[in-house]
Amino acid sequence: MLWTRCLVLLLCWGSTTGEQRAEERQVQAGSQRRQRSPPPMEPLDFGFVPAAVYDTHAYYEPGAIGILFHMVHAFLYVIQPNTFPKDLIVRVIQQNMGGIKIEEWRKPENIVLLLQWLFYEAGFLICATIGILVVVLTPIIGFCFCVCRCCENCGGEMHQRQRKNADCQRGFYTASLIASSIFIILGVLVAYTANHNISTHIKSTRRFINTNMRDLKTLANNTPAQINYLTAQYTTAKNKILSDLDNIGPVLGGRIHSQLEKEVVPSLDTALRMAGAKVENAIKAMRETKEALESVSSSLEVLQEGTGKLQSSLSGEQASLSNTLSDPACTNGAVSPTCNTIRSTLPQLGVNADFLKLPNVNHAMANVNTLLGTDLSNIVQKGYSSFNDTPRLVKEQTKNIVTALPRVKGMLDKIGTEINNFAKMFPVESSLANFTIFLNEGQMKIEAFYPQIDQMDFYRWIGCVAALCMVVLVLAFNILGLLCGTCGYDKQASPTTRGCLSNTGGNLLMAGVGFSFVFSWVLMGIVTTLFVASGNVEKLICEPLANRQIFQIIDTPFMVHPAKKNFLPGMLFQNPNIDLTLGSMYRECFENKGLYHALQLETMFNINSFLNRTVYNKDLAKVFESVQVDLHDITLLEQAGRDNLINFANSGIGQIDYETYLAEVNKGVTLVDLLSFATDLEAQADQLPRGALENALRGHASSIRQIHRDQVVPMEQAMSTLSQSIKQLQRMSSDLPVKVTNILSAIDAAEYLIIHNASHVVKQETKGYMQSLVGYFKQYTQWVKISLTTEVAQCKPISNIVDSMEIVGCSFVVDSVNTFWFGLGASCIFMIPSIIFSIKLAKYYRRMDTEDVFEDSPYPDTLTRFPRASAPPSYCDC
Repeated sequence: MLWTRCLVLLLCWGSTTGEQRAEERQVQAGSQRRQRSPPPMEPLDFGFVPAAVYDTHAYYEPGAIGILFHMVHAFLYVIQPNTFPKDLIVRVIQQNMGGIKIEEWRKPENIVLLLQWLFYEAGFLICATIGILVVVLTPIIGFCFCVCRCCENCGGEMHQRQRKNADCQRGFYTASLIASSIFIILGVLVAYTANHNISTHIKSTRRFINTNMRDLKTLANNTPAQINYLTAQYTTAKNKILSDLDNIGPVLGGRIHSQLEKEVVPSLDTALRMAGAKVENAIKAMRETKEALESVSSSLEVLQEGTGKLQSSLSGEQASLSNTLSDPACTNGAVSPTCNTIRSTLPQLGVNADFLKLPNVNHAMANVNTLLGTDLSNIVQKGYSSFNDTPRLVKEQTKNIVTALPRVKGMLDKIGTEINNFAKMFPVESSLANFTIFLNEGQMKIEAFYPQIDQMDFYRWIGCVAALCMVVLVLAFNILGLLCGTCGYDKQASPTTRGCLSNTGGNLLMAGVGFSFVFSWVLMGIVTTLFVASGNVEKLICEPLANRQIFQIIDTPFMVHPAKKNFLPGMLFQNPNIDLTLGSMYRECFENKGLYHALQLETMFNINSFLNRTVYNKDLAKVFESVQVDLHDITLLEQAGRDNLINFANSGIGQIDYETYLAEVNKGVTLVDLLSFATDLEAQADQLPRGALENALRGHASSIRQIHRDQVVPMEQAMSTLSQSIKQLQRMSSDLPVKVTNILSAIDAAEYLIIHNASHVVKQETKGYMQSLVGYFKQYTQWVKISLTTEVAQCKPISNIVDSMEIVGCSFVVDSVNTFWFGLGASCIFMIPSIIFSIKLAKYYRRMDTEDVFEDSPYPDTLTRFPRASAPPSYCDC
C-alpha cells in the first residue's frame, strides 16, 4: 500500500478551504449583505490542467443475444420476484462473522433468519426440487418402462387395435412430435449460442485487462505533471498582484472613477447642475446689477450736469424776459394787465428736481466689478475635473506602495518557494515509478494465465457441446424416425404387413425414447446445478452490482470487521472513523472526479495552517492595508470666492436711498411745462398790439421752446432711465442676499457629496482593491481545490475496473451461463412430451406381430362381425 499512501500525500497539499475559512466566509457574507456589494474581481486565467486520456470504455451492448438475456432475466424475475434482501444479508453476515456454528442456528433469531432466507429462496428451492425429482425419477421411470415393455405391457405388445380415427390420431401425434422437436431444436440453438458467446467474449476480456492496466499507468504517470502544473500556476497570481500594485494609480483610480460614475456622479450632476444654475442666475443678477448701477451713475451725471445748465438758461431767460417787460410800452393802460400777468409767471421759470443732492453709486459699482472678476462659472468644471483627476490623486497618495514593491515581490517569491518545497517533500516520481512497476508485474502475471484460461474455456466448450450432442442425438432419432415413418407409411397395409421403411421409422423413434431416458436425467442434473448456482449469482451479485445496492452491504458500519466502522478508510489510512465508503468512492470515480476528492483526503490533512502561514501572512496583509486614499482636498470654491460673494451681498446696494431717488425722479424737470409756458406767452403776445414788445415776447417764447428741446427733453430721458434703474436696483436688492445664500448652500452640498458620499465610495473601492489583491490568492487556492476535485488524478480507472468486472463476470459469463441452462432446460422439458408422442407414434410405424381380423357371427340373422388376433403372413426378414 506504499503507492497509495504516497499518492495521498502528493494530493493533500492542494486543499484550500476548511471549517475556519467557511465560518469566516459566512460572517463576511452577513456583513456584505448589509453593505454595498464589492466590485467583481477580475478572474485569473490559470489555463487547463494537463488532462489524462483513458482508453477503457466500460460499456457493453450485447446485441441480438440481448433478447435472450432479457428473456432469462424475466424468467428469473418470475422465479424470484423478491427485492434484494440487503438487511437480511447484513444480519446473516454479522451474526456469523466468527464462523458458522450449528448450535448457533438453534437460537430463535437465527431460526427466523433461516426462515426468511428460505422464503426469499422459495422460487429457486421449488424449481431445484422439481429438477432433483426429475433427475431421480427419470432413470427409475425409464427402467420400469423398459421392464414393463419387455413384459409386453405399457405398449410393449406388438399388436395394434383397429380404430376408425387411427389416421387422425397418427396425424396428431406426428404434429405434436414435430412441435416438440422444434422447441427442442430452439433450446439447443439458444444453448449453443450462449456457449459460443462465452468463448467469444472470454477473448475480449484481454482487451479490458489491457486498457484498464494502461489507464492505471496513465493515472500514475500524469499525476506528477498535474501537481507540478498546480504549483507553477502560483506565478500567475503573483504576477497579477505585482502588476496591480505597480499600476495602483490607473487600476485603483480607474475603479474609483468608474464606481463614482455609477453611484456619485448622478447625484453630483444634480447638485452641480443646481449649483451651476444658481451661479448662472447670480452672475446674471450681478451683470444686471452692474448695468443698472452704471445706468444710474451715467443718468445721475447727465441729470446733475443738465440741472446746472438748465438752471442757468432758465435764469437768463427769466432775466431777459423781465427786462423786456420793463419796456415803457408795458405801462400803457391796455397792455399793462398783460405784462403784469406775464410778469407774475416769471418765477415759474426754474428747476424743480434737485439731482445735485443725490449720492453717487461708485462704491457699489466697485464691489460688483470686483465680484465679477471671480470666475464663478468654473465651479462645475472644477467639480468634474476633480473626479477625472482621480487616478493621479490615487497615484500621489500611494507612492509608499510603489516603493514597497521590491519587498512585496520578495514576500511573494518566498511563498512560491515554500509551496514548491512542500510539494517536493514527498517522493512523487519514485513512488509512482514503483507503482508502475507493480502494475507491469501484475499484468505479466495475469497474461501468464491466458493459456490456462483458453484451455479451460476450451474444455468447458467441449463439455457444453457434448451435453448438446446428447440432445441432438435424440433429435436425430426423432427426425429420422419421422422421415422414415412418414415416407414408408402405407394406408393400405395392415399393421402386420407394414413396410421395412415404416418399421425402421418406428424403431428409430423408440431408440430416441431410449436415449431420452438415458440422457435426460444427466442433462437435467446439469441444468439444475447451473440454475441454482448462476441464478443466485445473478440475483444476489449481478443485479445488486448493476444498481449499486451491493455497495450498501459492503459499506454497512462494522460489516467487514466488528471493530472497524468503515473498512475502506481503515484499510487505506488506518482510521475507520472517516466517513468514506466504497459506494461514495465509486460514485466519485464514476464521475471522473479527482482521487483527492474521492478518498476525502481533506478530512485527514488540514492545509489551512500551511496556507495561513504562507499565502495569508501578516506582513503581506500589512502592505495591502497601508493603501489609503481620500478626496478631502477637493474644493469647488476657494475662500476668496466665498468672501467676494458675501461682499457682493454687502456691497451697499441695499443701503441706497431709493425713496429719495424716486422722489426726485418723480418730480418734473422744471416748475412749469416750458412748452405750455411758451404757448401761453405767445397767446399773451397776441393780445398786445403789433410792435416791438409783441415781437420780443414771441422771441422769448421761441427761446423757451429751444431750452425745452435742447435741455429738458434729454433730462427727462435720463430721468426715465434713472427711474427704471433705481426701481430695478430696489427690486434686486431684496433678492440678492437670498441668491448668494443659495449659491453657497449649493456649493456646500456639492462639496459635502464629494467629501462624504464620494469618500465612502473611495473607501469601499480601496477596500475592494485590497480584497481583490487577497482575492487573487483565493482564486488560486480555490482553483487548486477545484482542480484537485475534478482534474488532478482523475480516478475513472478505478470505477472502470469495477464496471469491467461487472461486464466480464455478469454480462459475459453469468448471462451466457444462464442462457445456456435456460435453452438446455427447455430442451429437457420438451423431451417429456417427445417421449410420449414418440411411443404413441411408433405404434403406427412399426410392424406388429398380430392384428385384428373380422369373421362372421354364427347367428344367421345378424351381420355382426367379431375381431380376433391373427398372425401375419411369413415375409423374408428385412
